[in-house]
Amino acid sequence: MKLGEGVEQAIHGVAMLSGLSEGGVLSAAAIAEFHGVSTSYLLKHLQSLSGAGILDTVPGPKGGYRLARPADKITLLDIVLAVEGPAPAFRCNEIRQRGPNPVPDRYFSRPCNISATMLRAERVYRAELAKTTIADLGEQLAEIDDGPIAARGCAFLEIHERKTAR
Repeated sequence: MKLGEGVEQAIHGVAMLSGLSEGGVLSAAAIAEFHGVSTSYLLKHLQSLSGAGILDTVPGPKGGYRLARPADKITLLDIVLAVEGPAPAFRCNEIRQRGPNPVPDRYFSRPCNISATMLRAERVYRAELAKTTIADLGEQLAEIDDGPIAARGCAFLEIHERKTAR
């Protein structure tokens, strides 16, 4: 299974926003700069995250993005669904019923076993994503970081975070 680049950018962007102070926001340009990605491409995904209620958008020249709910209430599944949509990764088109020498329809009364297997796998995959929150990712990072990663993020936020009223 291949998820689009936007999923990675969205997860990193949301994780970065979880480090903002109360009332702080970051512009899409700042988030893109930190991750070395295209602002216009990232903006599309930030808008999807806003539409899904994961991010709040603050308009105006001092505006930007911030989390709409606490980091421990935002799962990786929430982000993936906001960016990729709710449709399953595998979509059965019933190609088993095509081609030469067709067989009677009665052989197709049950769902395709390939489709059923793929959907079971997707349920497991989604359940795992649903168990992991943005806060969990922060805790995992803190366990392996002996300082430089946090220092890099804090230094960037110190320069680029915009203070607004909540």
